[in-house]
Amino acid sequence: MKIDWAALGSVFGVSLVVTVALVGLFTLGVVGLAKKGSPRGGAALAVTGAYACFAACAAAVAYGIYLIVS
Repeated sequence: MKIDWAALGSVFGVSLVVTVALVGLFTLGVVGLAKKGSPRGGAALAVTGAYACFAACAAAVAYGIYLIVS
C-alpha cells in the first residue's frame, strides 16, 4: 500500500483552514448578536452582520454535505 503524503497534507491543510474560517465566522455572528442589546448605535447593523455570518456558515455546511453526497 502506498500513501500519497502530498495529497494527504493538502487535504489536512485545506480542512484546517476551512475549519478555522468557519469557527471565526460563527464567532463573529455570536459577537454581532451580543451587541444587539448594547446601548450604542449600530445594533441593527450588528444583527444584520450576525445573520449574514450565520447564513454563510449554513451555506458552507450545505456545500460540504453536497460534496459528500454527490
